[in-house]
Amino acid sequence: MSPSTAPPPGSAQLRADCGRCFGLCCVVPAFAASADFAIDKPAGSPCPNLRADHRCGIHTELRQRGFAGCTVFDCFGAGQQVAQVTFGGRDWRDAPETLPAMAEAFAVLRPLHELLWYLAEAVALRPPADLRAELERARAETVTLTEGDPTQLRAVDVAAHRDRVNPLLSRASDTARAPQGVDRRGAHLLGADLRRVDLRRANLRGALLIGADLRGADLSRADVTGADLRGADLRGTDLRDVLFLHQAQVDAARGDTHTGLPPTLTRPAHWTALPLTPVRQPNRSTSPTRRGRRR
Repeated sequence: MSPSTAPPPGSAQLRADCGRCFGLCCVVPAFAASADFAIDKPAGSPCPNLRADHRCGIHTELRQRGFAGCTVFDCFGAGQQVAQVTFGGRDWRDAPETLPAMAEAFAVLRPLHELLWYLAEAVALRPPADLRAELERARAETVTLTEGDPTQLRAVDVAAHRDRVNPLLSRASDTARAPQGVDRRGAHLLGADLRRVDLRRANLRGALLIGADLRGADLSRADVTGADLRGADLRGTDLRDVLFLHQAQVDAARGDTHTGLPPTLTRPAHWTALPLTPVRQPNRSTSPTRRGRRR
């Protein structure tokens, strides 16, 4: 089957399957001690929490133990592609000499798989036939790149390929958002009060929305490609019609049981621990010993 007619990876292949990976996201990247990571970890060095079976030893306590950054990382299925396809199931623990090449392959395949996810989302928007054909060609070309061996992957210019694909994704977004809303592409909106703001069909690509209050904002058909939603308050906000929203963005934000999510995304477990309404200030007559701990 030629690359132009090869079926693209399904949605399951673009989701992390840790059981088929070798813990590459816990080995390849470097961590810097910060609010997201409790320790410094050099690139190519296994995290001390990584067990011999390639599972995280503190997976259920990552946020409580200071590793919130781990909970929002998404390899888009690149980990199992490297482990099971590129290296044919050969474990780096059994063959340590393969780890540098495996790390190089992961660094290439992760952004390529992310592009495949965006291309699939763009096609699902039902663009005009000519644009759909271009998106399908770009998707087939990206799939072909992901199928290379370690030497071929090393030669891939990911930035150049992304630069060729991004205009197509932008066109798909512009078409789906017509008539287009406000353009806040790349805007610095850290901690911004955006409660009940009309952001319908807005361009929020690459916007920095860290800690922004988006409660009640209208985000219908808004494009959030690459938007940083770490700590953004999405309690009660309807995200069911947002464009290019992926799981890692949702995992990084704050939400509650009233936050509307697309059926393809999962409600993060830590959302259930968040209050649904603002905590009320204690009454002055309340005894200090009976006051609840405020968060």
